[in-house]
Amino acid sequence: MVDSRSTPGTRASTDAPELDSPPFISGFTVIRNARQMGYPVVQAIRSILPIVDEYVVGVGQSDDDTREIIESIDDPRIRIFDAYWDPSKQKSGFVLAEKTNEALDQCRGEWCFYLQADEVVHEDGLPVIVEACRRYHSDPRVEGLLFKYIHFYGSYSVVAKARNWYRQEVRIVRRSAGARSIWDAQSFLVGEERKPRVKWSGATIHHYGHVKPPKRMAEKHRQMSRWYYGNSKDRAFDDFSFRQSYGLKEFEGTHPEVMKELVAAQDWAFEPRFDPREWTRRDVKNFLSDLLEKVIRYRVGEWKKFKLLK
Repeated sequence: MVDSRSTPGTRASTDAPELDSPPFISGFTVIRNARQMGYPVVQAIRSILPIVDEYVVGVGQSDDDTREIIESIDDPRIRIFDAYWDPSKQKSGFVLAEKTNEALDQCRGEWCFYLQADEVVHEDGLPVIVEACRRYHSDPRVEGLLFKYIHFYGSYSVVAKARNWYRQEVRIVRRSAGARSIWDAQSFLVGEERKPRVKWSGATIHHYGHVKPPKRMAEKHRQMSRWYYGNSKDRAFDDFSFRQSYGLKEFEGTHPEVMKELVAAQDWAFEPRFDPREWTRRDVKNFLSDLLEKVIRYRVGEWKKFKLLK
């Protein structure tokens, strides 16, 4: 059973010794222009609120009501701070890691649970996450916890499984290990130079970053592109539409409870088709790589930004 915590640092009363209680867990994220870009950030935060003692949210300057959206959650565990996104830092998305590290630095827990604004944890995974934090709390070799990923694309009923979509990623780090967010905030390194040593969390993250109305998806791509390339590619998204890429499959699982209202409200259609006429060179490469993997039963060339402990 997952503990319910009403105030920071408090746990459900128990007669069990402290070692049997979950350690202090901090959640953290960064966000700006949440409504404009269609981020399910409220759902992301709510998905792990039952297991964290605090949730640190860095809110950047926005052109919409992002701060009010976060404040609407109205939970005493949420701590909001103002994070200034320097518009001059428009290269390779590095500002995303900078803002993420600012939020990480404000966390007080030993275990720090990072969710991006479009990542949601299924409620079925919460007990195993707490158990993993408890199990490895006294083992300093374990510097983080690894999660499997489900990437949605174009629709809440379609998932992307091509090899350019990462299969796993570190989302919980041990604060005392000195982990830092790197590059565009997808991953962590320890001391900005070594891959973290990790164990499996046992849970899966649902990634909804590529499923929203096409016009809003285009706006998200346009704004994110500015943090990578400046304004040079703005017009590339004027005629955005979801395309038929290799590796799209029908989703056969269940969505997290906090996402069901958004899923039911989908008002656009996108269905996967096996259509090589729309493939790019990367799609062809992914297709051939998958054929090789099926033959040798090993994924060649997968870049793992962690060291999985046995």
